[in-house]
Amino acid sequence: MRPDEIKKLNTYFKKTFGNDMLEVKPRPKKDDSCEVYKADEFLGVVYRDEDDAGDYNFSMAILDIDLE
Repeated sequence: MRPDEIKKLNTYFKKTFGNDMLEVKPRPKKDDSCEVYKADEFLGVVYRDEDDAGDYNFSMAILDIDLE
C-alpha cells in the first residue's frame, strides 16, 4: 500500500478504537496490504478491496487462548 493510504488507515484505527497504541505498518515484501499492531502485538491485516476503489477489508484472527 502507498504511504498515504497507511497514514489514513493509521489515523482511522486510532480514532475509531480510541487507542494511540495502534499502528498500521507496511508488510515486508507485500504491497497489496498492511499490518495492524497494538504496540508490538500483531492484530491483523488490512487489504485494499480491488473491486471497490477506496474500500478496505480488515482481517483479524481471534485465538481461543486469547478469550480466556
